[in-house]
Amino acid sequence: METNNARDRIFSRIRAAQGRSPKVTSGEREAVADYLARHPQGPRPTPRPDRTEAFMDWAQRMASTVDRVATLADVPAATVRFLDSLNLAHRAVAWDAFGALPWQESGMTVECRPPVRDPQADHDHGDLVGITGCFCAIAETGSLMLLSGPETFASAALLPETHIAVVPVSRIVDSLEDAFALMRSERGELPRATNIISGPSRTGDIEQTIVLGAHGPYRVHVILVDQA
Repeated sequence: METNNARDRIFSRIRAAQGRSPKVTSGEREAVADYLARHPQGPRPTPRPDRTEAFMDWAQRMASTVDRVATLADVPAATVRFLDSLNLAHRAVAWDAFGALPWQESGMTVECRPPVRDPQADHDHGDLVGITGCFCAIAETGSLMLLSGPETFASAALLPETHIAVVPVSRIVDSLEDAFALMRSERGELPRATNIISGPSRTGDIEQTIVLGAHGPYRVHVILVDQA
């Protein structure tokens, strides 16, 4: 569902009530950028020298599993190894960016589309594996930052029971602050949705017992790519 027009109309009414023009001016954007540049940052822990190792360490602490390959062409084989370790079918949905990888050569069936939401499809085991990339990964917490968009649909990371994330090591940053700074420098504005994923979905509401897969995937598997 496209909601950008409705959002813009709501913001325009709010700005009109404040006596402002319907559209954000260049001066307002420059003022925000200046504020962010001058605003003092709070204290942060000293980053570890090897941010890739730091990310792997924290991702595993958050119950993600991690593999590392040399190139994107190695991702299909690494995906099959992971699925075989859990006796899962070699079938997945994925972002369009991964459609050209040699899936069939590795025995994988991959469709580049959002997961099916039809209840009957779910009953018949539907789309149980989703393969995505990420905007960046955060070493300090072992988290993945995903930005929503037509070609980066969040449903592939949130609806299937197993989420496999392909992460170039060049997209690992030290902290959450660095992740948002990278977003501002590369995108200029926030997307409709930002998802920060720190391991499998979990809850401790029932008798304070941690249960995985409560509101999303049971598993998060990260494939780090040295040369993407």
